[in-house]
Amino acid sequence: MADDKDVVEKTIAEDLVVTKYKMAGDIVNRVLKQVIDKCIAGASVREICEYGDKLLHEETIKVFKKEKELKKGIAFPTSVSVNNCICHYSPVHSEADYILKADDVAKVDLGAHVDGFIAVVAHTIVVGATAEKKVTGRKADVILAAHNASQAALRLLKPGNETYTITESVQKVADCFKCKPVEGMLSHQLKQFKIDGEKTIIQNPNDAQKKEHEKFKFEEHEVYAMDVLVSSGEGIGRESDTKVSIYKKTEEIYQLKLKASRMFYSEVRTKHGMMPFNLRSFEEETKAKMGVVECVNHKLIEPFQVLYEKPTEIVAHYKFTVLLMPNGPHRITGLPFESDLYESEHSVTDPQLQTLLNSSANPKSGKKKKKKTDTGAKPMEVDEAA
Repeated sequence: MADDKDVVEKTIAEDLVVTKYKMAGDIVNRVLKQVIDKCIAGASVREICEYGDKLLHEETIKVFKKEKELKKGIAFPTSVSVNNCICHYSPVHSEADYILKADDVAKVDLGAHVDGFIAVVAHTIVVGATAEKKVTGRKADVILAAHNASQAALRLLKPGNETYTITESVQKVADCFKCKPVEGMLSHQLKQFKIDGEKTIIQNPNDAQKKEHEKFKFEEHEVYAMDVLVSSGEGIGRESDTKVSIYKKTEEIYQLKLKASRMFYSEVRTKHGMMPFNLRSFEEETKAKMGVVECVNHKLIEPFQVLYEKPTEIVAHYKFTVLLMPNGPHRITGLPFESDLYESEHSVTDPQLQTLLNSSANPKSGKKKKKKTDTGAKPMEVDEAA
């Protein structure tokens, strides 16, 4: 079962592990592209999320077919969070849906795993945006801030660097666009069957988080899900009345009292192991919703809260998976950024940040295609995920 612990930790020092990560990364990139293509005016967010999960399931089934015991599948269910919704919006059938409109800012977030080796990704688009009908104003500001901050983070994600170096750079890039990183959001180290490893990178920590949150050093053969969320507002996430639909099993132990809870928990363990899942994946949603309550109350399952900024604000999100290889960081997920869709009066003016953004994201791999964006000389990685 995915919960087994008494095994030697496998890392990307092994070629086969690298292969599995890349397989998961390829699946995630293909699915992300197809999900984004569905994000058009009039489309149902619930249906888009169901479509994404169906594709992730179908694509992971195709790999390592002969190895019957090998676990594979969804590592993070598809969510599409719109405008001021920060993250994790993926409604079940009994909850209100959202219908996309032209000019909505949609953040698609999803992940897959092969043998527990996880690849995750998030990408932000504006519904209906074209090079002829550019995105301007605060929407452009926040998307360019998030993209450039994620590119700065990518270049700093290398052995020997400290996690707070990334925290500070993300903050500085957001400041250039008069935006704020969403407070307290964490990027996690990824390990086999573990989406939330011990080492974390925090963005925009408040005073209490600064005291509590540890500094870490990046090391060779580690893998990270680099998560950058930037807001046009204060960057403080709040829960609203939107019900949680995405959960994850923890390592806590408790003897459940209710039969519905025991049945639900048993299905979580066998079907999902330690991977996040959506309540929609259970045949009987009502029973799942009943069962999850006791599990959450006793911390056997933890919720991924649906968070919101103020209604007038916009949030952008970019996430990619990076392998810290001996020859440099290797990004395995993410789509090219379409810089010609966005126009902002702001740009990265800090000389150090400009130098960082103009440097190659993987110095030792040589050939890199670069493309300037409209907001200063900032490269766009096209072939990092190859």
